[in-house]
Amino acid sequence: MEKKDGVGKQFLEALEFQGIKRRDFLKFCGATAAFLGLSDLYIPKIARAIEKASKRQPVVWLNFASDSGCTESLIKATYPNAAEIVLDILSVDYNETIMAAAGKQAEEILEKSKKDGGYILIIEGGIPTKKGHGMISGKEMIDILKDFSGPAVAILAVGSCATFGGVPSAKPNPSEIVGVTEALKRVGVNKPVINLDLCPVNVEYLIGVVVNYLLLGKLPELDSFGRPKMFYGQCIHDNCERRAHFDAGRFVEQFGSNEEALGYCLYKMGCKGPMTYSACPKILYNDRISWCIKAGAPFIGCAEHGWPDKFAGFYERLPDVKIPGIAGVEATADKIGAIAGVATAAGIAVHAIATAASGRAKGEKKGGEE
Repeated sequence: MEKKDGVGKQFLEALEFQGIKRRDFLKFCGATAAFLGLSDLYIPKIARAIEKASKRQPVVWLNFASDSGCTESLIKATYPNAAEIVLDILSVDYNETIMAAAGKQAEEILEKSKKDGGYILIIEGGIPTKKGHGMISGKEMIDILKDFSGPAVAILAVGSCATFGGVPSAKPNPSEIVGVTEALKRVGVNKPVINLDLCPVNVEYLIGVVVNYLLLGKLPELDSFGRPKMFYGQCIHDNCERRAHFDAGRFVEQFGSNEEALGYCLYKMGCKGPMTYSACPKILYNDRISWCIKAGAPFIGCAEHGWPDKFAGFYERLPDVKIPGIAGVEATADKIGAIAGVATAAGIAVHAIATAASGRAKGEKKGGEE
């Protein structure tokens, strides 16, 4: 097969047949390299990994206790069209929400995938552990998870429902819903799980992890919650576009106000950014157009395990948030403006003293003239 930029000609022709230009595909590979912290030298390798996946790497996507929000996020993505990449290149053999087959035919496809094995298993939704509270085709969801985890080469839990139980697992949790990792422990399966928190999952996180696995043949470096550090290694607050307003003590006090229109900090309106780790401010959603804070809504902390209980109510401010740049000082938003003002005044005074000492103060003569 003739190669062009390290990619098979037939593969590129297949993409073009579906309306995906070679240049756009390579741009997607470049963006993926950037997500993974790799140089442009890896673009041909990423392209070859995706080409290989189109022939050999099936995907089984199982939905359990969820509202299919992560699937919605996937299929509504714009170019780089993650939905098209996953469906057409990664060969999603089973996804009950979007597949054409139904009923007995769908079950036959699923059983064949399990028999063939070697697939990437993607789980959406929490796992009910109370008997009879989660059934598909007469089988308990937790038993289905156990059956399909064995033949899988990698397991991804997408969205907070799958990672720890999400909103359905919030108190009182009558169905005793847990995340994939905990569910596998309960059925005696010891297999690593990549957790992709957020509600819904960011499809670019998903594609980045899949390509990382295909390219390097191993799971990415994970944090204590099993999340890829490349996406969950930085605090949202550190990269937020409203951070300068936080530092200056400028806050939205009421939705619909002039302060909100000016893009002031949403901390007082309940933003959980200072205690949440995710690359949302950098990667965004909807073809990198926006995300909740940019759209004017406080971040509710959905990238963190246990967020529905941990961060409720969603419009209540976090207590004792540390003020950036002032060592050892903690305060609520009510005190931030005053502290920031004092710090600014002190900084101006120090600068003025330094300016005078260096001979640049206003009124001093040049060259020592009287």
